[in-house]
Amino acid sequence: MLSPQVFAGRRYAVLGLARSGQAAVRTLLNAGAHVRAWDRDADARDAAMAASDGRVELGEMDAGALAGFDGIVVSPGVPINRHPIAGIAQEAGVPLIGDIELFAQNRAAMPPHKVVGITGTNGKSTTTALVQHMLDTAGIAARMGGNIGIPILATEALPEGGVYVLELSSYQIDLTHSLACDCAMLLNLTPDHLDRYDDGFAGYAASKARLFEMQGGAGTAIVDARSLRTIPQVAQALAGRAPTVIEDVAIPSQQSDWPALQGPHNRANVAAATAAARACGLNDADIARALASFTGLPHRMQRVADIGGTVFINDSKATNPASAAPALAAFAPREGRARIHWIVGGLAKGDALEECADWLHHVAAAYTIGEAGEMFAGLLSPHVPVTRAEMLGQAVHAAAAAATPGDVVLLSPACASFDQFRDYEKRGECFIQNVRAIEEARQQP
Repeated sequence: MLSPQVFAGRRYAVLGLARSGQAAVRTLLNAGAHVRAWDRDADARDAAMAASDGRVELGEMDAGALAGFDGIVVSPGVPINRHPIAGIAQEAGVPLIGDIELFAQNRAAMPPHKVVGITGTNGKSTTTALVQHMLDTAGIAARMGGNIGIPILATEALPEGGVYVLELSSYQIDLTHSLACDCAMLLNLTPDHLDRYDDGFAGYAASKARLFEMQGGAGTAIVDARSLRTIPQVAQALAGRAPTVIEDVAIPSQQSDWPALQGPHNRANVAAATAAARACGLNDADIARALASFTGLPHRMQRVADIGGTVFINDSKATNPASAAPALAAFAPREGRARIHWIVGGLAKGDALEECADWLHHVAAAYTIGEAGEMFAGLLSPHVPVTRAEMLGQAVHAAAAAATPGDVVLLSPACASFDQFRDYEKRGECFIQNVRAIEEARQQP
């Protein structure tokens, strides 16, 4: 994707040679840049050398070697508030950047297009996928990138009139300096990833708000009412502008028509996506048609099965309490009877479940798993029956045995997965495998 007219003759370093790093090396070299790369994994270095036909320079990162470079490309996973590369970059006078910044620098050489940038604590992936689906439904060339989909640099440029829909984490925004989105969106803000910010939530909020600042006062800004009114960093970034407030957006159909977008949190995601779609020129008929046909994302309120009237929902991507709370809110009691069998636990990001408290009356029983299981059992047992299951498979089978027709077995862990799983995807896949096993067993004569 990167153009030689922008990058030929420039010098970049790339730290980390996983998927996005390999894409950065390849596209920079193909655009005529000189690239120095490093990864502590020898196999990754060998793969980069082989993939570049020996054109990449391999070498460790130090200030002397990097002086005069145009940028140091690092993975968003690198904790730049405490990683040595931050000091090396400062000493060398070279900016730390990510692949989104390379995309931003390349925009002038691309066919005319628009960029929708989507950030927030929760709901980013669903809203990003939904905006792309709306654009696809309307016949507009669109591509997801950033924190979702394939690395943006590994793709060909869209034709004129295309729209890039980028899910952007705070980590990615920290490494981006010149991305002026045609439409920038902040869905919500709650404390998360605070270990990456020395000044805590204020630093996290300032990172998110930079998506608006990079617009330079132009383009469409979409923001939730709470962030605009109560978070100073957001209000300051939007000072003098008239943003679209998510809660004020009129949606052209009813939530009962959106089978994959149930719950109050998804109503907010739909409102934000609707505002972005309108900013891209879509009419309400296209938007309504897209809402009805959207099928959702794996691991985010994913309907896995209906077994004997019990619905199994995989919400493994809910890695903090604020993300799990909307899932609990989505399944209200019927005839006065709570119906959620909630599987919760993993590697906790805090010692409370306060964000979920308002929805515990929706919970028929909780099944705690993982490292946080004992702590969560203590927090929940005064309010709902608790089974301490430890392992996810045990929890799924216990919940399925206790559930009755009309109930929901919900994996929405409110925790990271790393105590027992590689990532939330593997956790979700384990849930699905156990549900399938239950389904097959009940089909046996």
